[in-house]
Amino acid sequence: MTDKNDRKYAIVDLEATSASSSAMIIQVGIVIIKNDQIIETYQTDVNPHEKLTQHITELTGITDKQLALAPEFSQVAPAIYDLIKDCVFVAHNVKFDANLLAEHLFLEGFDLRTPRVDTVELAQVFYPHFEKYSLTSLAAELQLDLTDAHTAIADAQATAQLFLKLKKKVEALPKEVLEKLLPLADSLLFESRILLDDALIKAPLLSKKDYVETGQLVLRRIKAQKDSRELSQDFSVNIALLGLDVREKQEAFAQLVEDGFKDSRPSFLEAQTGLGKTYAYLLPLLSKISGEQLIVSVPTKVLQDQIMANEIQKIESVFHIPCHSIKGPNNYIKLDAFAESLRQQHDNRLINRYKMQILIWLLETETGDLDEIQQKQRFESYFDSLRHDGKISKKSLYATVDFWQKSYEKAKTSRLLLINHAYFLERVQDDKAFIEKKVLVFDEAQKLLLNLENFSRKSLDLTYFLSVIQELSSKNLNLLEKRLLESLTFNLDDIVTQFHQTSKNRLPSQAISRLRQNLLELNLAELAPLRELFAEPFSEFWLSSEMNQEKRQIYLNAGRDDFLDFKHFLPEVKKLYFISATLDISPKVHLAQLLGFREAVFAGLPKAKTDSQHIWLDSTMPMLNQLSSAEYAQETVWRLLRLLRLGKPILVLFTSVQSMMTVSQQLEKAGVSHLTQGKNGSASKVKRKFEEGASQLLLGTGAFWEGADFVAADRMIEVITRLPFDNPEDFFVKKMNSRLRQEGKSPFYDYSLPLMILRLKQAIGRTMRRNSQRSAVLILDKRVSHASYGDVIYQALDKEFYLSEQKFTDCLAEIENFLI
Repeated sequence: MTDKNDRKYAIVDLEATSASSSAMIIQVGIVIIKNDQIIETYQTDVNPHEKLTQHITELTGITDKQLALAPEFSQVAPAIYDLIKDCVFVAHNVKFDANLLAEHLFLEGFDLRTPRVDTVELAQVFYPHFEKYSLTSLAAELQLDLTDAHTAIADAQATAQLFLKLKKKVEALPKEVLEKLLPLADSLLFESRILLDDALIKAPLLSKKDYVETGQLVLRRIKAQKDSRELSQDFSVNIALLGLDVREKQEAFAQLVEDGFKDSRPSFLEAQTGLGKTYAYLLPLLSKISGEQLIVSVPTKVLQDQIMANEIQKIESVFHIPCHSIKGPNNYIKLDAFAESLRQQHDNRLINRYKMQILIWLLETETGDLDEIQQKQRFESYFDSLRHDGKISKKSLYATVDFWQKSYEKAKTSRLLLINHAYFLERVQDDKAFIEKKVLVFDEAQKLLLNLENFSRKSLDLTYFLSVIQELSSKNLNLLEKRLLESLTFNLDDIVTQFHQTSKNRLPSQAISRLRQNLLELNLAELAPLRELFAEPFSEFWLSSEMNQEKRQIYLNAGRDDFLDFKHFLPEVKKLYFISATLDISPKVHLAQLLGFREAVFAGLPKAKTDSQHIWLDSTMPMLNQLSSAEYAQETVWRLLRLLRLGKPILVLFTSVQSMMTVSQQLEKAGVSHLTQGKNGSASKVKRKFEEGASQLLLGTGAFWEGADFVAADRMIEVITRLPFDNPEDFFVKKMNSRLRQEGKSPFYDYSLPLMILRLKQAIGRTMRRNSQRSAVLILDKRVSHASYGDVIYQALDKEFYLSEQKFTDCLAEIENFLI
């Protein structure tokens, strides 16, 4: 090895016959770097003397004919060894490339013992906010040249660019930060810490202009807000200033928002998907209000982050309006907890790498929101230990820089505040002044109903809590406490067993009485969460389950019989807007009524069909009540196999996890590659794999009906296996049905059926998010045309979509022509 001041790096990429350790090398690409300059490149094909698989040929573009003319590895081994023997070996996933090349060289008599550096792990540490770290993803994020991906020299050159960017970023770090990183750097793969060791020698001291050092931590210094600019009273002018084109429907909707501002009554506005409604309500309202605050509440944290990163960030950058997004405290890092974690030594390599990642992230984040760190899944429990609890001691070294405290204070002064429905309800319950006399917008307001219901419930992770009780039983308790704890454990185990065996989720009254009696006699602090769950006003109790990181979690839930009256829950505000794709749930049931508003202003735009999305109804699919679950799966799989021949990505939506898994099993038997929610990861994980092209077929349920947008594919097929009716046994559905009967309304025709249609429309809209997209939707549930209520569904869909009811073979032919 040469001196570190004269260090050379060999950036290597190999293409091979497979990803296994026994693979044969078929292509080598090498880029030599010295003094941050590329000084030499090398590339060669290698004849493996074996036939390539179709997958490898499609991935790399390398053919058997091409390799037949290439040299054997023994012929190129001396040149490769001479080129890299005195270099640091760098690769994107260095373990594979270095091991495979070293083994091939060893068989030719060359012993490669160079230090190794892995750019995957370095990118994970030094670019903590990226979602993906494949070379293709990093090339897009960092503008690396990767024009011929999966050829060895192109990948090596892109990796060389990545390495130089990483090296430059490390060398720009303040010395104080590097000194905190180095004790953790041995947890990096192989000799990847070389970059940090070399950087420390010439590292700059901390710039007080850019950073602030507090306690053990160095944080980004937040720059002062620029003076804000006034918006024009003309919507089209404001849109133009943002560099956007005015859309006719968007401008019309903005006028509805402006008109509503003149009326003190709540405004309920109906907005179709795709018209750009966020700008259409933000710009008119920001132009009208001066001293007041505009608060926008959205249903999920994911949507909150999307709007903040897109529409609001653009408004803030152009008009310099003070904008802020706030979530509940546990979304933010608690700096005291992280500082304590740094003081502790961990043997776990992954935790130490996460510590390094957070040290870098703290130099970049303005919010302290842990959702900015994308790769938390592998050790979520570590991040849970760093989450804020909403409390900060005045004696804390970090009191003045605490992210949650700063967010809380900034929320009071920002002209535009973005929040999510769940945190909004929690905050207003504790602090009515939070929204008094302000302008308030609820986006996707139809989801407020479920948020209100969840707000009036409690839920307990019973899987985790049973482990807490087990640990508690090992403590020094008196005999009576031990017996009572045994009884409590037995009763909880019994209801879980019954749930697994019978699928009945509701707790019988006898079980509730026994558990309440146990808790009444057991005055242990550790049981407080369970005691709160069984306290008044909760009267109904049930179990539910979900897959969490491939593990089945059981939850104990409690609910109350009455509904939260949202109108009376709110203090007096200046103006209320409720914006939704559908406000009239049925002729007799309106969202405003369900939220407690008797007086309101209602407005919307005429709905128009789009030519970019068509719906086909399969007339040859048997009625669901005529099929067993296995037969239903066979009919579905038969259709999916034929749709796959069209070569387009396919999203298949199920209303039942069991049905989804049965279809998945039959696809596996048929040897069909596919992704299944729960089986292949969480909803977000399988969606990401699907959009990256890991499979053309995705089976999903739950979140995919309303929360996942598919933007990447220009052409897509969506298959809806069953109409998404609510489970009639669901606690909320039963409560709503009881309320509607008391009001003389039909629970089915006035609520369940129209709500199902709304959910169906939302699902159809998931695969049509851009003007340039085309989406074919196939509905397999014949109730649309054969059930007594089918006409209601058909007419509702026909108002917004082009419908065609055909035999499946005819549907297939029409879908193929439509997606050309």
